[in-house]
Amino acid sequence: MKESVINDILQNVSTLPLDEQDFIVQTISRRMHEVRRNEIAERAKEAEYNYNTGNVTSGTVNDLMKKL
Repeated sequence: MKESVINDILQNVSTLPLDEQDFIVQTISRRMHEVRRNEIAERAKEAEYNYNTGNVTSGTVNDLMKKL
């Protein structure tokens, strides 16, 4: 997104009453948390799949470094 667009959005938001600005902040925060939760859930599914199919390696840091 272009910086000018972001500045326009911020300028428009700053003209709103504080309670509406707070609502926007909370809404964006909730949406971001939901996106992150979904990303973590997808990574967990991927990790579980890799574990169940044997596509994982375990050992000490030294063991893993030797394999590299």
